[in-house]
Amino acid sequence: MRLSQGDTVIVITGKDKGKKGTIMRVLHNENRVIVSGINMATKHVKKTPQMAGKKVRFEASMHASNVMVVDPKTGKPTRIGYQVDRETGKKVRIAKKSGSVLARTKLPKKVKEAAGTAKEVKKEGPKEKKSPFWKKVGFGAEAMSEGGQKTEAGPAQATVTHTRSAGRGS
Repeated sequence: MRLSQGDTVIVITGKDKGKKGTIMRVLHNENRVIVSGINMATKHVKKTPQMAGKKVRFEASMHASNVMVVDPKTGKPTRIGYQVDRETGKKVRIAKKSGSVLARTKLPKKVKEAAGTAKEVKKEGPKEKKSPFWKKVGFGAEAMSEGGQKTEAGPAQATVTHTRSAGRGS
């Protein structure tokens, strides 16, 4: 795919036709791109006991054929070509209309995060390792050796007595 992350593109078909945006992500396997502020979709998040329900807006992916790169000189849509640079001897992308070089740029992390990702993930410190419930309750020899409640009879010799009543209601 000739499109790259950080390219300024214009939408040529669909509901957002004529809008400009920057490519945030390229999905090479599916031949799709995610453009900032274009093809906005809404996802309804169900409420939970800890969080109220809400609507989350995010950029949905769109097919790469629906966008064209904007020529840096003219500001109009253009196709992409390749040419060997005379100075460095490397293959570079060029705009077909003006012949100007299209540099590949990577977006900084701050721009990616601020661009409106739908995923709201809390990153906390490392989780404390919880002890199994049987150690908290006091089952097994491990719980007794780690400072659980010790009885003089020990866990194997502990006895429980049940009393049976003579009948109902007595």
